[in-house]
Amino acid sequence: MPLVPELLTWLLDADPALRWQVERDLAGAPEDVWRATRARVATEGFGARLLAQQDTDGQWAGGTFFPAGYQGDEEGQPWTATTWSLSSLRDWGLDAAVLAGTAEKLAANSRWEYDDLPYWDGEVDCCINSWTLANGAWLGVDVSGNAQWFVDHRLPDGGWNCEWVEGSTRSSFHSTLNSLKGLLYYETASGAGAGGSADLRAARRAGEEYLLERRLLHRLSTGEPVGPWATRFGYPFRWGFSVLNALDYFRAAALHDGVGPDPRLADAVGVVRGARRPDGTWLQEGRHPGRVWFETDVPPGEPSRWLTFYGTRVLDWWDGADGDVREGWLGSVRR
Repeated sequence: MPLVPELLTWLLDADPALRWQVERDLAGAPEDVWRATRARVATEGFGARLLAQQDTDGQWAGGTFFPAGYQGDEEGQPWTATTWSLSSLRDWGLDAAVLAGTAEKLAANSRWEYDDLPYWDGEVDCCINSWTLANGAWLGVDVSGNAQWFVDHRLPDGGWNCEWVEGSTRSSFHSTLNSLKGLLYYETASGAGAGGSADLRAARRAGEEYLLERRLLHRLSTGEPVGPWATRFGYPFRWGFSVLNALDYFRAAALHDGVGPDPRLADAVGVVRGARRPDGTWLQEGRHPGRVWFETDVPPGEPSRWLTFYGTRVLDWWDGADGDVREGWLGSVRR
């Protein structure tokens, strides 16, 4: 479905955190245009509001993964602490220079709730470590040790599971996707340096293969659907797996690697396509419950600009790929 002018206008009528991405990836705006919009993230809208909540010690809400004083007696996971705030600002395209000095403050002042470990060293949870890896690379921290952690803790089936420390030996869709996103960001940010190492690329490709073997949707052992959460779309993505979240990753990875879409993504693409409404939008189906600084998308049941952006971008990538390139990629994975 072509992106009709009315839908593009609606998408562009958004916070700078989303608008610059629409300009770049859907509207084909010149680079100076979308970069100018991206610069506004620091001074307007969501980005400016979240920056204003930063504590003088570099943290948000006085904590690393949980806000200070959190007792676990609230509905859902609080989303106000440092890791979530940094990840949001990075995802929204904030220039890291705006946070000059933050990395050093976190190194001095911030410790993980788990065993009081230093912030930039990460801890034992692979999802937490993935966000730390990406945020550290974004802010210019040497997180090469954190990157190596993913090589050392990959499970035999190819992926990761945050519950490995409790003895789990089977990978998780959620944990594997989050780990892949952190590794890809680190690899991209690091270029040909540590982020381009053969071991890290091999770990990333193994994690991708774990999801691709299951077509992002099914249990490998039985072929049954992995869970209703895989086909439920909500923004912000947070830690949760959905085929839309995963396809957005595979799009970024394919563009980074210079390859076409893997044909095993076809079933997941069909789910995304099937969820698009006749007017070209996707509905917000449900947000993760929990404390937030402010809402960044519509309530459940309403058309979501964020989900419409991600869904449109994924389908544009898939539909725009040349069939020969896609077949060539299939041949490469078979080999």
